[in-house]
Amino acid sequence: MNRIQLIINGATYNVPAGTTLLGACRMHKIEVPTLCFEPSLRSWGACRLCVVEVEGRRSLAASCGTEAAPGMVVLTDSPRVREARKTLLELLVANHDIDCLTCEKMGRCELARYAYEYGVKKDVFQGEKRRCEIDDTNPFITRDMNKCILCGRCVRACADIQAQHVLHYAGRGFESRVTPAFDLPYGESDCVFCGSCLSVCPVGALTEKKMAGRGRPWEITKVRTTCPFCGTGCGFDLNVKNGRVIGVTSAANAPVNGRSLCVKGRFGTDLIHSPQRLTRPLIRRDGVLQEAEWHEAFDLIAARLKAIRDGHGPDALAALSSARCTNEENFLMQKFVRVVLGTNNVDHCARVCHAASVIGLRTPFGSGAMTNSIREIPSTKTMLVIGANPTEAHPVIGSKMKQAAQNGCRIIVADPRRIELVRYAELWLRLKPGTDTALINGIMHVILAEGWEDRRFIEERTSGFANLREVVREYTPEYVSAITDVPAADVRRAAEIYARGGGPAQIFYTLGIAEHTCGTDNVMALANLAMLTGNVGKENSGVNPLRGQNNVQGGCDMGALPDCFPGYQKVTDLEIRRKFEKSWGISLSPQEGLMLPQMLDACVAGQVKGMYIMGEDPLSTDADSSHVRAALTALDFLVVQDIFLTETAKLADVVLPGASFAEKSGTFTNTERRVQMVRQAIEPLSGKADWRIICELAGWMGYDFSYASPAEVMTEIAALTPQYTGISHSRLGTKGLQWPVPAVDHYGTPILHRGRFTRGRGLFMPVEYREAAELPDAEYPLMLTTGRKLAHYNISTAYSPALMEHDPEEFAEISPEDARRLRISDGEIARVTTRRGTVRTKVRVTERVRPGIIFMTFHYKAVPVNVLTNGAWDKVSGTYEYKVCAARLEKIRG
Repeated sequence: MNRIQLIINGATYNVPAGTTLLGACRMHKIEVPTLCFEPSLRSWGACRLCVVEVEGRRSLAASCGTEAAPGMVVLTDSPRVREARKTLLELLVANHDIDCLTCEKMGRCELARYAYEYGVKKDVFQGEKRRCEIDDTNPFITRDMNKCILCGRCVRACADIQAQHVLHYAGRGFESRVTPAFDLPYGESDCVFCGSCLSVCPVGALTEKKMAGRGRPWEITKVRTTCPFCGTGCGFDLNVKNGRVIGVTSAANAPVNGRSLCVKGRFGTDLIHSPQRLTRPLIRRDGVLQEAEWHEAFDLIAARLKAIRDGHGPDALAALSSARCTNEENFLMQKFVRVVLGTNNVDHCARVCHAASVIGLRTPFGSGAMTNSIREIPSTKTMLVIGANPTEAHPVIGSKMKQAAQNGCRIIVADPRRIELVRYAELWLRLKPGTDTALINGIMHVILAEGWEDRRFIEERTSGFANLREVVREYTPEYVSAITDVPAADVRRAAEIYARGGGPAQIFYTLGIAEHTCGTDNVMALANLAMLTGNVGKENSGVNPLRGQNNVQGGCDMGALPDCFPGYQKVTDLEIRRKFEKSWGISLSPQEGLMLPQMLDACVAGQVKGMYIMGEDPLSTDADSSHVRAALTALDFLVVQDIFLTETAKLADVVLPGASFAEKSGTFTNTERRVQMVRQAIEPLSGKADWRIICELAGWMGYDFSYASPAEVMTEIAALTPQYTGISHSRLGTKGLQWPVPAVDHYGTPILHRGRFTRGRGLFMPVEYREAAELPDAEYPLMLTTGRKLAHYNISTAYSPALMEHDPEEFAEISPEDARRLRISDGEIARVTTRRGTVRTKVRVTERVRPGIIFMTFHYKAVPVNVLTNGAWDKVSGTYEYKVCAARLEKIRG
């Protein structure tokens, strides 16, 4: 990189060519005040507070927009510069509401800081002041334009970070203001309440409503941690006062998200102190759950689990670990099941979401995880987003995809619904739900027919290509169109964009691919497509499953699976088993355990008699919840460990109160394999973190789980898990490490399969299209498909007062065509029925869905959608088919 030399305040400095004067000053710790500048945003040059004196120039230069030149002589604090800055500050103060004593920004207001530094004490310029109404029409942000200094940070944050473009300048001169379109209040605008504007505002114009009056900056302790919601793994600071979490603020140096957060991460953590939190154990006595002491609960659990194990054999017991819990807790739970209970019957919610990804990528690639890194997304040239709705399910990743579109990325969206990303896509493939395999095979057919495959990559790095070519031969665009409803011309165009889009291409998918009876086939088809075009093992390429829950990747890594020890090491492998037996000092079962759907079937059959469920609510989240209820009520003994009395917990014999993410330390592993710290900010409300509960229960059952801390558990994980060998709490800091980390001096692996696949050669796994297990018919003429919405995450956000105020109820989305045929209007009440059950819900008539489709979420207790969904499951991965089942919708009259 070329470097230049310049003189600043009499000293000579070297800086990279192209650096601005402001950048040069900050690089060498020379203070220059700014109000409109923010490092994560493009330079604006609006406030002029950063002016400096440059020798030979008549006017002062805005340092944020002036490029350093060789030999330049600069003064940053001359009398002329200071006088100009003071005048600018006086002008700002002249039209600013000076209520500093009660302003929420007191102590961190940048205008107040500079006014103090430059001696601005009163209104020098007298005249009319703005008189704007305060906008508090939403649950999250108070907007006081009387304090706005028109710096434009919020405008750029909305455009540059969130790519939402809600905020703009309006008016001229004295009437200039920042506002949503048509001067609408925030609550009526297209704002998604990510809070990016809030995070960059330098004054009190934008403040968080829920934190108002709850603490001054010097009273608050900030604790850096990792978000407990989706798998993106955003970092943020918990704001703590008097032992309570009072809010969240952005961490500009967070490795995944920077300042960016979503409405859930920024405003949904009020669930930590929900009045519905469990704080004491509960024991069922005379049919009623009653509060008990910890020793009573442990004593009863130990006695009942021992009795079942000793009387019916270890395999009469089963456990569910949790993607909501830390790596350390998942490790301890699977160890508890294998060592204390003596069975491999352990699973977790990955089974019902991305188990198809683990198997579907591990088979062809050797590793069942996201191949590339989130940071690559904004610079990606070509992108296929299939079966995913990132702007709602993974909002920070979705915003990076929108940034990519603004940077010229060619995006293909394959989704039955008109998701937000369609607005940014060059091509939208509106396929029928459940026809993904046919579509992907059709794209590969065109690539092969046109000769667009990467022959060198295929020859040097893969095997099984001839089999793939033979299978996709019949998937002509016309044949695929008849299956998918995607026009043949669009199949051809998709193949051309993906294979010839001007650079490497990335594939992103989520549960629209995985949650099918053919989910593993869908994932393998995507792996085939990536290998066919050489889009694996390099930047801006790869196959990237966006994991749904905060630590579902880590739960799999830690061996909360019935067939694998930590690190995906097979329980049937003798040498692997001996390694764990040596470490744990006990003989381990050589038999693979039951997957979650098999566990439930075994409960109904009377084969599994006792279960221990930590941090999962299968009665709300698993398909065909009537079957789940029948399974759980058939048990002789059920233990549930959770922070709320969930629907599953209501059936338990013993309920143990767990700890939220804010009440314990440990690690989460996000969707890009980044292992990051979770740091304890407050004491556990129940008195015990989940890891300690497991250890104490093991002790009550006669086994020594005497770990001093989660850090000590991670030491054992590193010793037994090849991907985590070089990981320790002390190494993770605030950035984390992406596995594999094979040694203590290794700095992680942002991109998998560089040079070679984990398994050696990549293996093409050709798959044929198979219909969904249940399709519409005369009795059930519609197709129900389910997913997430922006403001909620699974079922836990139902305990967030702010999020429930913002988005309080479920809707069944149907098309205008179906609404007319069924004679139902937007907002009316309908009955949705499938072969398994019925729910009542409001209807939303929208062009987002195809005719013949009902779309619903599963976030609301009042509308338990999984009463409806199909319990058929992928026989390879065990994943339920949430995305397709036959249904009917009827208007409820009167």
